[in-house]
Amino acid sequence: MKHIFFWMLTNRRAKHKQISFAIKKTQLCLAGLLILTVLTPMQLFSQDRTKNEVQAYRLQDSDQFLFDGRVTEEFWDRVPVATNFRQQEPNEGAVATEKTEVRIAYDDEYLYLSAILYDSDPSGIKATQKRRDARITADERFTWFFDTFNDQRSAYFMEVNPNALRTDGLITTGQGQTINLNWDGIWDAKAEISDIGWTTEIKIPFRTFNFDPDSDTWGVNFMRVIRRKSETVLWTGYQRNQGIERPQDGGLLTGLTGMSQGLGLEVVPFGILTGSEQKLTGGNETDTDIDGGLDINYSITPSLKASLTFNTDFAEAEVDQRIVNLTRFAVQFPEQRDFFLEGSNIYEFAPASRVNPYFSRRIGLRGGRPIPITYGARLLGNTGPYNLALLHVRTGELGDINPENFSVARVKRNIGRESTIGVVYTRRATEGNENSEFQFQDRHTFGTDLELGTSTFLGDKNLQFQAFFVYHNAPIEESTTEFWDRTSRGIRLNYPNDPWAGHVSYREFGNAYDPAVGFAPRNAFRRFQPSFEYSPQFPGSDLVQQIDWELRFEHLTDLDFELLTQEVRLTLFDITFMTGDVIEVDIARNYERLEFPFDIRRDESIIIPVDEYRMWTAAVEVQTASYRKVSAGLEIETGGFWSGTQTQIGFDVSLRPFPGLELNPEYIRTNVDLAEGDFSTDLFRFEANIDFTNSLFFTTNVQFDNLSKLLGTNNRLRWIITPGSDLYLVYNHNWLENEQFDRFRTLNRSGAVKVSYTHRF
Repeated sequence: MKHIFFWMLTNRRAKHKQISFAIKKTQLCLAGLLILTVLTPMQLFSQDRTKNEVQAYRLQDSDQFLFDGRVTEEFWDRVPVATNFRQQEPNEGAVATEKTEVRIAYDDEYLYLSAILYDSDPSGIKATQKRRDARITADERFTWFFDTFNDQRSAYFMEVNPNALRTDGLITTGQGQTINLNWDGIWDAKAEISDIGWTTEIKIPFRTFNFDPDSDTWGVNFMRVIRRKSETVLWTGYQRNQGIERPQDGGLLTGLTGMSQGLGLEVVPFGILTGSEQKLTGGNETDTDIDGGLDINYSITPSLKASLTFNTDFAEAEVDQRIVNLTRFAVQFPEQRDFFLEGSNIYEFAPASRVNPYFSRRIGLRGGRPIPITYGARLLGNTGPYNLALLHVRTGELGDINPENFSVARVKRNIGRESTIGVVYTRRATEGNENSEFQFQDRHTFGTDLELGTSTFLGDKNLQFQAFFVYHNAPIEESTTEFWDRTSRGIRLNYPNDPWAGHVSYREFGNAYDPAVGFAPRNAFRRFQPSFEYSPQFPGSDLVQQIDWELRFEHLTDLDFELLTQEVRLTLFDITFMTGDVIEVDIARNYERLEFPFDIRRDESIIIPVDEYRMWTAAVEVQTASYRKVSAGLEIETGGFWSGTQTQIGFDVSLRPFPGLELNPEYIRTNVDLAEGDFSTDLFRFEANIDFTNSLFFTTNVQFDNLSKLLGTNNRLRWIITPGSDLYLVYNHNWLENEQFDRFRTLNRSGAVKVSYTHRF
């Protein structure tokens, strides 16, 4: 084994062609696997399992519902109960140590859900968080999803804690499955801690969901986390390779008939007052404005919704997290704007392959600077086996930036039980650029992706295959690039199971690949990457819950198969203790061939020359359990870095002295010692959340780094007047450090008051 590992780390030119030939053979093997997967008997994709079922109870006229979170109404005794939860963690399949009962009722307008979460030690219940949309990591939580089309591909994700904190999102299955927590549904919850444990009642308008009114069955699952025991229990799908993020492993909710979405019309007007001040050499520039806008949503069918937005404003969006980027490639910041977040689960394209032919931050933002959006139109939803997402946005003029029109179309068709095939198209048209340096023509991007999946491989294992191809035209007519230069393509086979998991992928990006409404930090490469992971649990241990071992290999060449990057990364161990604390140790060996000089500080002070570099690194990460009033994380990475060495130390703390207050300071120090020069970077981030109630909360965010010398603060007060209607107070202030006078001077500051109100008909 030692000799094999040493051979993998060898990077001699004589071996490059052999590895490249092996990659070509691997391509053919993976293509063959695709054919075999497609030709596999259909029971691989359609085999049914016996599913848990719970029946919804339709409220009668005589039933009285007092929305207080106590589950004391008489009709709840007549409602069928979902119970008999089993552990996913720490002892897979064991009976839950605490009893949980879930019931569902409904009338024409609302879906009602109640949960009784018994606890033998109510004083040990963790309940510190209150802020809407915060991911519940420190507290007890009750989580569920509704797969309203029962297609086992996407679902509405919701959870509450004992303070009735509400978090929601959208689940998307497949490789790279995610929960988009930025989707905000209109619903309400109440909760109470008592001497039996804690209880909660949830009230959800049917208008919040898209669903098929002709179907009386939804997919559903429930999960409970008992924080002090590090125990996760589920109603169904409790195996480690299943879980709450997989609708295909859920149960069934039956008995739903006669639900109403009203007229399906939603009107959301908003008003905004803004003020700003810019410090300039010739004097200050101030601006004050009163404005407004309008969003209109209409459900064409219960499963297909059209939306219009006019004079859109995103003053309430969170600021991007500051990053000190010492790599050669651009950082992909996440989308923060609500209009572009809705439907993002449908827009996802071969997500595990990170190809991104559509990236919404290319619309209405330029270098992080907002560009006015005149109007936007959107169509989202399902029709039969098809998932649709159509978008058109027009941006306005700003300084030397011309108006532009953006169009995006995404269609996915469901095939089999867990598979899809899809296409994506984007168009970007710039107006009035005849006199600019580059006269862009309309830029078009076309792509197709295939997802094949089954959760019944070899009985109860998951197996997934992914393939994609993307092409875009030349941005200017005079371009000399060829068809293949402007394409990307790849395949990926994934075995996401426990305790054994692994994947192998191959992708190619042309040397001119740069979709106009997409994101491509790197092109002109061929990349082969396998990984293997073993994660056993230790049910009989009072100390260790799980240990992970992982080996990852990356082999990246240019388009002529000349080696550019090769990395072997080994996780020596990643231990999760029964207390919830985690410690991880990794080592890595990296080879880089630099083709062009690299300005590492982006100020021409230190230039890394063209050469070949071989580097060893080691990293240690320790994270204490999040449920403690004081939890902390420490990460240290050290080793070779280009022509020298780098040591990075990161430290973060979460302080929760009492419910409703959370303080999160974070500091990252990087020391770089190179043959071309030495430097250090300091990055400081601080976030404080003060949650007065679960409908009124204040957040302040402070960030500073010594490369940009920019100190910035973002402060937001949000009051949820009623679910769907909000008041925001926002204040931003940026300072620039003046080393000569050892102080900070104001660059700019701005404030905004925004109020929106949702009217449903």
